[in-house]
Amino acid sequence: MNIWNRLFVGCMAISASTLVSAEPVALDKVAVIVNDGVVLQSDINTSLKTLKANAAKTGQSLPSQDILQEQVLEKLIIDTILAQEAERIGVRIDDSRVAQAIGDIAKENNQSVEQLQASLATQGLTYAEFREQIRKEIAASEARNALVRRRINILPAEVDNLATILAQETNQSVQYKIRHIQLRVEDDAEKAKLEEQANELVKRLQAGANFSEMALTYSKGPKALSGGDWGWMRKEEMPTIFADQINFQNKGSIIGPFRSGVGFHILKIDDVKGLETVAVTEVNARHILIKPSVILSDDGAKRQLEGYINQIQSGDATFAELAEQFSADPGSAAQEGELGYQTPDLYVPEFKHQVETMPVGQISEPFKTVHGWHIVEVLDRREVDKTDSALKNKAYRILFNRKFNEEASAWMQEMRASAFVEVIGEQDDAN
Repeated sequence: MNIWNRLFVGCMAISASTLVSAEPVALDKVAVIVNDGVVLQSDINTSLKTLKANAAKTGQSLPSQDILQEQVLEKLIIDTILAQEAERIGVRIDDSRVAQAIGDIAKENNQSVEQLQASLATQGLTYAEFREQIRKEIAASEARNALVRRRINILPAEVDNLATILAQETNQSVQYKIRHIQLRVEDDAEKAKLEEQANELVKRLQAGANFSEMALTYSKGPKALSGGDWGWMRKEEMPTIFADQINFQNKGSIIGPFRSGVGFHILKIDDVKGLETVAVTEVNARHILIKPSVILSDDGAKRQLEGYINQIQSGDATFAELAEQFSADPGSAAQEGELGYQTPDLYVPEFKHQVETMPVGQISEPFKTVHGWHIVEVLDRREVDKTDSALKNKAYRILFNRKFNEEASAWMQEMRASAFVEVIGEQDDAN
């Protein structure tokens, strides 16, 4: 089931305080204390009723009332803990992300947003309440992802080993169109001179020289008269000295010079078929960080950054000058606030969202992360070809997903075990 379908079903089935209820106020009492938060009895009753209504529509059988209530109660406790963690680390989900998520939910259910609202109304949910529940779900997910990610340690050797296994599987289908220059050694006295010539040819090729012309001019290899063109081959079809040098390099790569018993060789990969290509967007951004303290409140930090924005826009100061003088991030402050080209995934969720969505050259409004208050400006974006490391990237993703699922479960168990949970009272919802 798609993530948005799961989110939609989860919100419909287990949504704390989201149904418009006509129950007497007397039922809206605290059922469970969870750390410094609570689960209300009306939350439990609402969730039970919604689950039963959905089960009746789909013909799904349900367990006994005791088991069902236990499952619902545990889910609400977990939801409360996750919401508290999101609040603790300062996760903030803006309206645009919520709107995008709701749009995705509607799309996955083959509905327009208006149709989704009508569907919610039949369940007794107002659209405003549903939006806030989606906001909470996204915040909880972001908090879990950020906190679990810190627990994951992937060794380079693990990536290399899995990449080797994937390479063996991929080798069967990947084809390379290669060109070749061979500088033949006639006697040992020429080796040093030929090696120097080979290095010079590689420099010229990397600077854009025509490989075919260079092969016609300098190569003593079997394909010299055809511009060094060996055509399309799988690695298993290549000469061993070629196959040993080719490790999923991307189109246009110059390989060499490398030695063999007959001389020096240079290869060029003209094209590749069947190899996964990976292109990522890197962002160069700069920021100013202000950290609240015992003498500087959140509001004070935010006002300070708003003042910096006014100074920049009026021309009284530059972003670089203010970052260098006032930013609480010493590493980037020394670089006039610049963070260098990075993939947005390296940043905390709120910062990631800003650098992914901000137009180049525009300064953000002040926003808060776990590190403090920021303003950020995106200086540039670029697409980077990562085909060379495609298999290692794939191996890393596989290992990360495996370990994430394991660690997420362990982390949640630890959070549940360490939480203060006191059941005050429960009332069965027999309806």
